Amino acid sequence: MNFALKNIYKYCEEMSSNRDDMLYQLERETNLKTLAPQMISGHLQGLFFEMLVQLLQPRYAIEVGTFTGYATLSLAKGIKENGKLITIEVKPELEAIYSKYFKASPNADKIEAIIGDAKSIIPRLDYQFDLAYIDANKKENLLYFDMLFNKMNSNGCILVDNVLWNGKVVDKNKDRDTLMIHEFNQKIKEDPRVESVILPLRDGLMMIRIL
Repeated sequence: MNFALKNIYKYCEEMSSNRDDMLYQLERETNLKTLAPQMISGHLQGLFFEMLVQLLQPRYAIEVGTFTGYATLSLAKGIKENGKLITIEVKPELEAIYSKYFKASPNADKIEAIIGDAKSIIPRLDYQFDLAYIDANKKENLLYFDMLFNKMNSNGCILVDNVLWNGKVVDKNKDRDTLMIHEFNQKIKEDPRVESVILPLRDGLMMIRIL
């Protein structure tokens, strides 16, 4: 992100609503204790998630890739009463961070954290989801999308993170990882079963509406 964009991003954060203290503490701990703290959703994207779920009011939602739980806590704020947000994380070492924040959250009863490989877990889930958030292995975005598609309600929303891949998707000579992300973006654009839009929020967030 260049200097001008960093200043614009900082301005957007400053002019948006404040985050709660729990999310502030979680971001601080993530920066102190993880090797890739930039993976956290953070203030601006977290607020976007909060506002989106308050508008959508999903009953059942799923997140593929918990990391330290910032997006999880943000998304849980809009889950309906007696609803559930299932979040799946493949790295068990991250549980030590996110579990204490989940337990302390006023939405603790709405969050179900599962440790394991989402590819084996998703087929076993007996839910129809209103919202899905994919933020895991970028090479498997299409696989996660395909696995979740038939578990989504009509007019449901799938969010996919990092679809701009640090801006490299517009490079003429794309490396292998970038090409896979670009091909995923192209396939979603051409899929007649959905409508989609890419927002240049942080590293690119795709919103997909199931028709």
